[in-house]
Amino acid sequence: MAGRIHELGSLVANQIAAGEVVERPASLVKELVENSLDAGARHVRITTEQGGVKRVVVRDDGGGIHPDDLRLALAPHATSKITTADDLLGVASLGFRGEALASMASVARVRITSRPPDADMAHAIEVEGGAERGFGPAAHPPGTTVEVADLFFNTPVRRKFLKTERTEQGHIDQVVRRVALGHFDVGFELVQGGGRGALSLAPGRPEERLGRVLSAEFVSRSVAVDERRGEMRLHGWVGLPTHSRSQADQQYFFVNGRVVRDKLVAHAIRQAYRDVLFHGRHPVFVLYLDLPPGGVDVNVHPTKHEVRFRDARAVHDFIFGSLNRALREVRPDTAAPPVVSEPGLARPPAGSSQPGGAPSQGRLTWAAEAERHTPGSFVEALAAREAGPEAGTGAVPGAAAPAGELPPLGYALGQLHGVYILAQNADGLVVVDMHAAHERVTYERLKQQRADAGVPRQRLLVPLVLDVSEAEADLVEQVAEPLAGFGLVLDRSGIASVTVREVPALLARGDVELLARDVLADCQALGGSDRLAEMQERLLATMACHGSVRANRALTLTEMNALLRDMERTDNAGQCNHGRPTYLVRSMADLDALFLRGQ
Repeated sequence: MAGRIHELGSLVANQIAAGEVVERPASLVKELVENSLDAGARHVRITTEQGGVKRVVVRDDGGGIHPDDLRLALAPHATSKITTADDLLGVASLGFRGEALASMASVARVRITSRPPDADMAHAIEVEGGAERGFGPAAHPPGTTVEVADLFFNTPVRRKFLKTERTEQGHIDQVVRRVALGHFDVGFELVQGGGRGALSLAPGRPEERLGRVLSAEFVSRSVAVDERRGEMRLHGWVGLPTHSRSQADQQYFFVNGRVVRDKLVAHAIRQAYRDVLFHGRHPVFVLYLDLPPGGVDVNVHPTKHEVRFRDARAVHDFIFGSLNRALREVRPDTAAPPVVSEPGLARPPAGSSQPGGAPSQGRLTWAAEAERHTPGSFVEALAAREAGPEAGTGAVPGAAAPAGELPPLGYALGQLHGVYILAQNADGLVVVDMHAAHERVTYERLKQQRADAGVPRQRLLVPLVLDVSEAEADLVEQVAEPLAGFGLVLDRSGIASVTVREVPALLARGDVELLARDVLADCQALGGSDRLAEMQERLLATMACHGSVRANRALTLTEMNALLRDMERTDNAGQCNHGRPTYLVRSMADLDALFLRGQ
């Protein structure tokens, strides 16, 4: 039988609160560094021993703490950030609860030494397990040093749940990197385990810090974003779809300078990448959302990792729309190739002489050449061959052509095993997966047609009757109307049969039976017409796959060049509907290095 209700002592209450705020050494590093930033520090140094369990020291050059406030700083719910409950509606600082230092003092040995810039001397206070052990003058430059030793010394059960030293060091390293990405104008230094594995980040250009914290490859294969809507602003960098990772370990999102993990934000970003990212992969991004403090509630969780937006739908739509536009605008002529061989090899400036050889050739006025050598689209080029003698099989335009710029993907040289198109552009060699590229072109065209006025349809001269299961025949009666909006007209013609009467005009030359069966399979998986409307991209992707040129089909140079021009005009052309890359570029510098030219 339970005992009588009683009030907990302050020591026990503080240790319970510490379990929410100080989960592990990385948690206290985060709280201390955020305090330093709120104090206006321009440089923060973090030193740890034994993964932060034995000792964590955070030193800054910020505004310091007045001697009369040192004891108060370690008291529960004591803070300089807010005064009234109304202040919680517009918190602009990183810290505001007044719990962190008190929680640390209750489960560790804490020493704070601080000196305001206008003070003649510093003062220090020592606390052990919540009890004061000393207070008096000390030597210290302007700023504050907080030393937390023997974490959880008085709660051994909590200490047993900590991981190995290496694991705890990794968590601390991640915390410092996350905070550093939110403050490019502040220098950070992290020294762990007696000087090993030091991380030093000097204040400077954002690109330099991004290269240090993430990678130089991310800097070269990312897209800058800067969008505004009303009082909201989204800015930062998002990785190209082909620069993705198997884990969601390089995703950084900041709200008013505070790093957060939010389900609404994560959903908006996933939606923006949904038809350009390879399955099972995760995007890489560093994004900053700025909005009025009153538009976001940060007082949701003790760790302050979670937030609640006042107008969640508007925030979601703004993030999704901004990233969707940024990714759709990436074309072969606006971004680096999605796959770069030997990324460490520098690419020579356009038009410069290549090492060990003659200056690059093939500099053409590409718009005029494209109009002269290729039809308006790849589909027209294929149709022209079927309608009459082959055209466009002549030599590739070369150096004798008028001077000017080559198109981004250059001009076709030939085919490799009926699968890849080989082309030459200003940089060097371009290799294109012709099925993946045509699939993306077809998919984007179908999406545009559906958005404009519905997908144009072509009636079959002889309707195609298919034997299906009874369940599939029942399904056709449910989804016939939405499928017609996609350009595929089916009707039930028997207990276990359906008839295909019309297909999207772009796909009329494909395998109609296989197309219909795959679309029905998708409809079964999606579970009805309501779900079908939500998943229109998947159905259009299925249709586009069937309408794309297949491997081992021989193409003329005219057809190859037409496909290259279509790619240059198509959104998201760097990857197919499933997220796989559609082309890569091997620069002349790469090729020269392979053959040791100029060495």
